[in-house]
Amino acid sequence: MPVMALSTGWYNKGSRCLNNITITANGRSVVAMVVDECDSTMGCDSDHDYQPPCANNIVDASRAVWKALGVPQDQWGGLDITWTDA
Repeated sequence: MPVMALSTGWYNKGSRCLNNITITANGRSVVAMVVDECDSTMGCDSDHDYQPPCANNIVDASRAVWKALGVPQDQWGGLDITWTDA
């Protein structure tokens, strides 16, 4: 199932949670459900697995999203995309 997390500003206090967005990249589009926030304000503690805060422009995608966009697995992890509310 194509799911994703959005950076704090785009997550918009949960207003997009469980809603679909359309992601376009690599000449393809996929509809995915927003299920989480990639926190752009907090990080580097045990609650965040000691990871730094996310950037303000992050769409953190599941494997299903990468596959639907036709991105080779060795290139998963970073891609310029556009997205809109579905």
